[in-house]
Amino acid sequence: MRSYETDSPHAAGRILALAMVVDGNVAASELIALNDSRVLEQIELGQADFRQLMQDLCDDLASTARHGMVQLDHGLIDSMLDDIQEPALRRRLFRAMWTIADADGWLADAEAVLLARANVRWGAERSFMN
Repeated sequence: MRSYETDSPHAAGRILALAMVVDGNVAASELIALNDSRVLEQIELGQADFRQLMQDLCDDLASTARHGMVQLDHGLIDSMLDDIQEPALRRRLFRAMWTIADADGWLADAEAVLLARANVRWGAERSFMN
């Protein structure tokens, strides 16, 4: 798995990319929700850089596949989430992750796991959702 500087646009973008691919399907509604949220502008990440991050994430995840299946364990998810330490950035990303997960009107199990892990890792801080 590639590593990115803590709180960098690339670390934040990878979290968003993970929210989009975690269920194994990038829906058009998720792309629209991401665009409408303007979160990429807020984290200062261009569309081309985001597309490359998504490709890199998919490549990294594919390299961990066993018997053709990619399994995201809590340790891997947590290590990516831990690259975000700034409370305001965590809140912004968490809201965007929910927007992405909810965009197709169905919360997949893998999306629920990712959101729950983010809540556990990031939600321990005081006033997380404010």
